Amino acid sequence: MIAALTALTELAGPTALAAFAVFLRVGAAMALLPAFGEQTVPARIKLMVAFGFTAVVAPSVVGELPALSAQEVAGRLLLSETIIGLALGAVLRLFIITLQIAGTMAAQSVSISQIMGGAGVDPQPAIGHIMVVAGLAIAVILGLHVKIAQYLIYSYELMPPGKLPVPSDLLTWGVARVARAFALGFGLAMPFVITSLLYNLTLGVINRAMPQLMVAFVGAPAITMGGLLLLAISLPLMLQVWIGAMDTFLANPVGDLP
Repeated sequence: MIAALTALTELAGPTALAAFAVFLRVGAAMALLPAFGEQTVPARIKLMVAFGFTAVVAPSVVGELPALSAQEVAGRLLLSETIIGLALGAVLRLFIITLQIAGTMAAQSVSISQIMGGAGVDPQPAIGHIMVVAGLAIAVILGLHVKIAQYLIYSYELMPPGKLPVPSDLLTWGVARVARAFALGFGLAMPFVITSLLYNLTLGVINRAMPQLMVAFVGAPAITMGGLLLLAISLPLMLQVWIGAMDTFLANPVGDLP
């Protein structure tokens, strides 16, 4: 029996090292992934989810891993896989920041940025909080876990294990994604920005025509109500555009780079 257990240990050793190497990348990404890496998710739940994703990803990529020893895993892979995992998670986290940017711009445009502002783990206006929660719910319902598993598997072709990513390539990739995030956030908030512009132009014309009228007291309730109605009408379309952008990125993370 001892001989059989010894043989089994020798067989399981390389598999355990390969699984641990995959866990390094998956666990680092899990700290920043949308939905699964939120601050409101307990650390124990994140750990179990990371184990689950490791069990899904490892069988598909174990053939791409080089023959590993415990010293190589503790040295070379510990640094490279952690950096790659954090980069993969940070790029996806930008989609949540996009919703926060859009929500902040929308709230400021319609003068309701102080209503329930600062509530939650990430201080943000109520509109931003609604957009983030709704976006995460829709993403999870539409199979975010499956898309993330595919994304992590594909990452082994994009960034081979055991090799530190080229800094210039990683910088170009990251800067392009940050630019896209800000552009998308501004685009999502565009209906509120246009409404705010028209509102202020209208108030300016009325103030010039009737200087004695307190236009701010008349216009403030109107812009607040208009902003809430605009949110109810435009939010489904905004989230549809946002989820489409995330799906496009997950399907081809480098497809839009020059």
